[in-house]
Amino acid sequence: MQPNPVLRRLGCSDNDRLAIIHTDDIGMCLASVAAFSDLWDFGLISSGAVMVPCPWFLKAAEYARQHPDADLGVHITLTCEWKTYRWGPISTREPESGMVDEEGYFYHETAPAQAHGDPVYVQREMDAQVKRAMAAGIQPTHMDTHMGTVVSPKFMRGYFEVALAHRLPPMFFRKDENFWMAMGLDQHSAAAVVKLVQQFEAAGVPMLDHIAMLDLGRPEDRLEQAKQAIASLPPGVTHFIIHPSKDMPELREITPDWRARVADYETFMSESLREFVKNAGVQVIGYRALQELMPDPETLTSLSF
Repeated sequence: MQPNPVLRRLGCSDNDRLAIIHTDDIGMCLASVAAFSDLWDFGLISSGAVMVPCPWFLKAAEYARQHPDADLGVHITLTCEWKTYRWGPISTREPESGMVDEEGYFYHETAPAQAHGDPVYVQREMDAQVKRAMAAGIQPTHMDTHMGTVVSPKFMRGYFEVALAHRLPPMFFRKDENFWMAMGLDQHSAAAVVKLVQQFEAAGVPMLDHIAMLDLGRPEDRLEQAKQAIASLPPGVTHFIIHPSKDMPELREITPDWRARVADYETFMSESLREFVKNAGVQVIGYRALQELMPDPETLTSLSF
């Protein structure tokens, strides 16, 4: 695949390594909002995304209003993975939407959410989440996806339409058919995605090259894990995911992986890691840099799906 044109548009060379150090799940609980606040002040992370349907969304929105410089996107949420801590759609709770389980909440897992979700209702939900974020005072820099649920032939068109309608760079990757087939798409759908990405890129919509994240199942030696992951980043633009939260009783009750989330917070508040990143030959950028590259509205409305 040819080098990402985003690199040249940002004044970089084709072999440069750029990373968006991205905080997922903001608003899932209070601990996630508190962590982002500290981390943004510390300055090593470069972006994050808010979960609009979640109980602590309003606290995240309050933070965004008070810190308009913060690089925050909308973490499109169509699932709720926890056993006793649940949320659901904000646009409807009708069973015919296919978005809610027998308890009336989002499905726990991606597969049933993709299998049952009606694409018309799902697109409305995605749009509602972006609009609620904006109405609450968040100035979104991008859109991304919780648990990768939008990676479905049923949902991807809606995902792109909502992102482009609001002139938000979508978190999406300029990968080949094999990558998308490994993500669960059939060959026809994978080929269609590749063609769509090429069309967007030709129109000037910034796309990403790689995705990386720290394993939530390995809380130990988090600093070394982070250093190894950053050192091994390939050329191009990487969406680098972390899930930081402060250690709070609520967090411990919600999720068994709380140790890894706390470790992410502590690691990315580390002067040692800051110094390592500074000397690693990796340029850290935020999604606002990509948003500034988005085409004008007329170009976006001319794109066909």
